[in-house]
Amino acid sequence: MKVKKTALIVCNNGKEYWITQKQFWNMVREGVVEQTGDQPLQGRFRGRDDQLLITLSHTVLNKATPTHTSEVLSQARLKKTRH
Repeated sequence: MKVKKTALIVCNNGKEYWITQKQFWNMVREGVVEQTGDQPLQGRFRGRDDQLLITLSHTVLNKATPTHTSEVLSQARLKKTRH
């Protein structure tokens, strides 16, 4: 089942990434993203430029939020083992 990525994240360097709404709201709750729009759902990365960012399967991760990072990495491992 393909998941719809309907939330846009804009990073400090101007790059944009589409993620799922569930991922978006998790990042808002963790303080990684600040919501900036509704149609489409949009947010801006709240971190500083000097923070380490990780991109995995078009998902932007902030290494400063280990819970979010470990959740996404575990999902990626599950997908990899299913193939």
